Amino acid sequence: MKILQKTFRLPLFPRGFHLIDDVVASQLHQLGRVQTGLLHLFIKHTSASLAIGENADPSVRVDLENFFHELCDDKPYFTHTLEGTDDMPAHIKSVIIGTSLTIPIIEDRCNLGIWQGIYLCEHRNRASGREIVMTVMGVGHI
Repeated sequence: MKILQKTFRLPLFPRGFHLIDDVVASQLHQLGRVQTGLLHLFIKHTSASLAIGENADPSVRVDLENFFHELCDDKPYFTHTLEGTDDMPAHIKSVIIGTSLTIPIIEDRCNLGIWQGIYLCEHRNRASGREIVMTVMGVGHI
């Protein structure tokens, strides 16, 4: 078994839930061929998250954004507002959703379900580009 790792930067995304399957697949292929293994993704930020969710109907991503907006945003009791009123809500969303994913790999691709996609969950109104650490543990032609 080999372990490979790289860090890559995502393009800028607005606030919301965004499918990043193509970016992840491209980065995975740059690391080499993996017959069987595991892909671990870790986002190096406290105001964005990674998740697996519905990949077919974009309204799911809109509903997720609306749900988390109602749950966390515009709370008058937040004291951590130095970087703006969206900062503390972004931290809470990141803690709830999480900052890492582990996905099985089979035949050089993520072995996700037919309706599953990898989301970047961007919680800031004006975020900078996000960095993801990709670690691949696998066997085959790696």
